Amino acid sequence: MVRHGGRSAVGTTRRPSGPRVQRAPGPARGANQRRGPAAALRSALSGRSVAGQVFVLQVVIVLLLVVAAVVALVLQVRHDSTIEARNRSVAVAEAFANAPGTREALDDPDPTAVLQPRAEAAREATGVDFIVVMNTDGTRYTHPFPDRIGKKFVGTLQPALAGGVVTEEIDGTIGPLVQAVVPIKDDDGKVVGLVSAGITTENVGGTANEQLPVLLAAGAAGLALATAGTALVSRRLLRQTHGLGPNEMTRMYEHHDAVLHAVREGVMIVGDEGRLLLANDEAHRLLDLPENATGRQVRDLGLAPDTADLLASGRMATDEVHRVGDRLLAVNQRPTDLQGAPAGSVATLRDSTELRALSGRAETARERLNMLYDAGVEIGTSLDVARTAEELAELAVPRFADFTTVDLFEAVLSGGQPDLGADVRRTAVSGIRKDAPLYPLGQQIRLVASSPQARAVRSGQAVLEPQLSEAPGWRAQDLERSAQVVEYGIHSLIAVPLRAGSLVLGVVTFWRSEKPEPFDADELALAEELVARAAVSIDNARRYTREHSMAVTLQRSLLPRNLPEQNALEIAYRYLPAQAGVGGDWFDVLPLSGARVALVVGDVVGHGLHAAATMGRLRTAVHNFSALDLPPDELLSLLDELVGRIDQDETVEGGSAPVTGATCLYAIYDPVSRTCTVARAGHPPPALIHPDGSVEFADVPAGPPLGLGGLPFETIDLELAEGSRLVLYTDGLVEDRERDIDVGLELLRSALEQADDSPEDTCRVVLDSRLTARSSDDIALIVARTRALDADRVAEWQVPSDPAAVADVRAEVTRRLAHWGLDELTFATELILSELVTNAIRYGGDPIHVRMLRDRTLICEVFDSSSTSPHLRYAAMTDEGGRGLFLVAQLAERWGTRYTPEGKVIWAEQPLP
Repeated sequence: MVRHGGRSAVGTTRRPSGPRVQRAPGPARGANQRRGPAAALRSALSGRSVAGQVFVLQVVIVLLLVVAAVVALVLQVRHDSTIEARNRSVAVAEAFANAPGTREALDDPDPTAVLQPRAEAAREATGVDFIVVMNTDGTRYTHPFPDRIGKKFVGTLQPALAGGVVTEEIDGTIGPLVQAVVPIKDDDGKVVGLVSAGITTENVGGTANEQLPVLLAAGAAGLALATAGTALVSRRLLRQTHGLGPNEMTRMYEHHDAVLHAVREGVMIVGDEGRLLLANDEAHRLLDLPENATGRQVRDLGLAPDTADLLASGRMATDEVHRVGDRLLAVNQRPTDLQGAPAGSVATLRDSTELRALSGRAETARERLNMLYDAGVEIGTSLDVARTAEELAELAVPRFADFTTVDLFEAVLSGGQPDLGADVRRTAVSGIRKDAPLYPLGQQIRLVASSPQARAVRSGQAVLEPQLSEAPGWRAQDLERSAQVVEYGIHSLIAVPLRAGSLVLGVVTFWRSEKPEPFDADELALAEELVARAAVSIDNARRYTREHSMAVTLQRSLLPRNLPEQNALEIAYRYLPAQAGVGGDWFDVLPLSGARVALVVGDVVGHGLHAAATMGRLRTAVHNFSALDLPPDELLSLLDELVGRIDQDETVEGGSAPVTGATCLYAIYDPVSRTCTVARAGHPPPALIHPDGSVEFADVPAGPPLGLGGLPFETIDLELAEGSRLVLYTDGLVEDRERDIDVGLELLRSALEQADDSPEDTCRVVLDSRLTARSSDDIALIVARTRALDADRVAEWQVPSDPAAVADVRAEVTRRLAHWGLDELTFATELILSELVTNAIRYGGDPIHVRMLRDRTLICEVFDSSSTSPHLRYAAMTDEGGRGLFLVAQLAERWGTRYTPEGKVIWAEQPLP
């Protein structure tokens, strides 16, 4: 290029070609040829000749190169040794610090016993001189010399204690070395120890002495080759002094020009004063230069100002893009005044217009692929229909559209099948601004048949409206709002139906306002693909909503809708479903005979329809078993057998059905004795709030969960003061994945201690506390405040086993009913107790006890020590007896038998007038 530039500076006129000049050999040349090779070599090596001067110069250069190489080698080896020592020490220290078991070994009672063998093995494997593990105080746990273990480490530790890495060069006992100190961190990022590794620079480097003889030998070889080469060149120069002829030089320049002007890249050479020295044909074409451009100032050639400034400045540029007419040129420019070359610059120009266009299309395609990928990741993160629609709208703005609206049929939002003739509801709206005159979120919309949205829903195909101002069918949807939309600047839309198989769930509309170009066919295809992916997620959410609604409906239908009336307990309850799915928690309040009340709370393992159905079966079984007036432990035993049979039946039918499993707590409160009998099967213990506000958890024997079988259940009797509150709950209240149940129980205790006396306030305080935050399981909570039946409402008599005692009982009953103001019930009550006491005297055993309670009903109870149960039957016309219980059943509203460990109680209830 330098020779070409020199030629162009004086013009482009080529030297005329002519016959080659033949020079006659002079005396010197002939003499040299006649003296032979040896004489010619001596002449070439003499200092007086040009060959001798070249020889001396080459020897000096070779010697200088050898000296420079030796110095550079020594410096480079020292530098590389230090760098290598730093890198290796840091790498070894970090590898050992992060190795499995290193951090755990620091917690060992004897870290040296664990770490010393590992450190020595690692030191031998890695080639370092030492690996030292220490605590944060710098006390060594390991060292190649065991006598130094337990002593303080010598070096800088503070940066490593702060979490950094320390490297330093020191002169140790084994020579100059580089050591590194790195921290050992626990899972929380806290520094719990340090690891130091070190290596002497001699072990890393030390190759200079080995390479120096090689370098000197190479210098000597180079000097010998230079000598031989100089002799050969001198001999050739002596034989051919005239060199190339004019024809050869002319052809060389012709070839040079042909190549320069044939390349498909513009080449320009500009002098130091901004004057154009050379421009090839491609440069003339790309820049549209005039014919006489050579020799003129670059700024006078009519180029764009930025392009002219770049070429005239001579500054360095790499692929700098400049617009010249309708072309985009990539300009590379380098100065030529390097290492003594002539001042100026060389610029190359490449037409990158098509490449830029291809790159733009490739970038657009890449962005669209990224958006589709993000759609698969970001849409459908939840099983909520509305949220999934919002995710679609948020993804499309502003990457694809300026505004996006999602309209779904009403039935889809509730999990049902869409009705194409129904209205749609605006479920999601997203835009670059909030003031767009589109239908607002939540509005119900009836689609006009000519609108793009209606056409998309009806045909199942996407509809493109490139110019909204010219689309009368779109305006018919809402003339006033359509005019506002066009005036706002929204000029193009794409309406895409949300199709999931054969179902059309709704329609998605993409609106454009900022970009002046309307939506095109490629963007239409992208919109269809984007909506197709979102439709799958929305349909999954719809199906989940339907199944969840069915399960919730089933579960709610199985739970008690209202509590029965009774006077023994003041009750408040709460039921909170889980965040997702349907659980098997349930509770019940069951009035029993003798003014007693049973409280039951249970939890079926698992979620879904199966758990809800199993819960319903267990709740029904508890109702049936409670009608038998069974003690809590016997009732739980029957439930345990029932759950076991359920598991067996499902295993037979399904082959591998999971074990159902359930927990339950059953309590019976007697307001007369203020005694609460409790048994539980794998359920959390009940909490008891005393009238003074203190809280304790009743020590009820846990018992195995229902379904295991083979193990008995135990009961405990709690004597409760009037006004005590009994709190029953399921494990969802106190147990969570992030905390242990003991922590949950303590949190529950703290919440109960802050509650007022009323059960309603107790429920509110518990659920307002942080116990139920982000609950992943159902929660059932019952708070029951105890009441006692006044002694004035209870009448009791001991009856001797003598038929004559029946008259005394009747007299006592008459007086008590008169005292209570229940004279209307005297006849029926006397008849009921007469029959019950007579049966006890005739068929039962001593002792015989009669009790009468005035509660919501008048309750008559007769106790005897026999466990034989009487049966209601129809007496024949010839029978003398057998009509007593029949009369009792006719006169009483309810009657029955309950068994106690000492015998049985036959009871009858009459409504109060």
